[in-house]
Amino acid sequence: MKMKLKNIIVTLSLLIAPLISSNSALAMKIGLVDGVSQVSVGTSKDAELISPLHNKSFYKLSAMKAYPFKATGNTISIELQNQWFNLNINRLVIKPAEKGFISTKRRWYRGEFIIENRGGNLVVINNLPLEDYLLGVVPAEMPSKWSYEALKAQAIAARSYAIANRGKRASRGYDLKDTPEDQAYGGASSETATTNSAVIETKGVVITYNQKVIPAYYSASAGGHTVNAGAVWNKDLPYLKSVPSFDEGVKKNGHGLGMSQHGANKMAQSGYNAYQILTYYYNNVKFGKLDPSWAL
Repeated sequence: MKMKLKNIIVTLSLLIAPLISSNSALAMKIGLVDGVSQVSVGTSKDAELISPLHNKSFYKLSAMKAYPFKATGNTISIELQNQWFNLNINRLVIKPAEKGFISTKRRWYRGEFIIENRGGNLVVINNLPLEDYLLGVVPAEMPSKWSYEALKAQAIAARSYAIANRGKRASRGYDLKDTPEDQAYGGASSETATTNSAVIETKGVVITYNQKVIPAYYSASAGGHTVNAGAVWNKDLPYLKSVPSFDEGVKKNGHGLGMSQHGANKMAQSGYNAYQILTYYYNNVKFGKLDPSWAL
């Protein structure tokens, strides 16, 4: 590779002060299903059905069994033994036993589910720790067979995007969608040993500018050159500057802002590490580490 990449020297800067409050870092709420009249949920282990109103379990779901839920007016009903029972609540939590998984849309997920009745339709939300969420993002956003340093760069970028955009979909009761509209998220069903390792090895690391976590935008490919933020939003951001994307020969796919995933993989193949890749695509940034005491 040409240009000044070989002169880049990157160190991992750990900020002394926490970047965000501990409460806001503990969990992510990911919208899996939104605006449906009925949904089916199962768990790998027995699970508790909990009413958030009283924070008490009121029913136990059996493992490896599908349970249909439906919207009934402004409440939620469950089907048990071919009969529908109105639970007379508009929000419930399904919490599997320890190390259990929960399923919908033919996928398994870590954490717990929140089911809400919003305006007569159901919303299913996966509530789970940030780092567990990222285990399902990295393999959904980047092929697990790509270079390991590219996978680490993807993990850091995805973590930064999640933190900076937490609450983006608050009007629907969750933080982010599980689609590329926010970040692709395949849950535990998409996890691989390699991508899990990339997340674990970079645990808590985020990209910062002026001591704030940036929304580290990325796309599959930029078609040879990334773009300034102003080319997309008519507003420039100091950390999103146009640079050669090192993805020549790959058709442009996405907005072209920030990291090119194909370019990151090519850079990794050429010997650059995750931090060098990220400081190339994001201008004048540093790296912060979320406080490890936050049980992320």
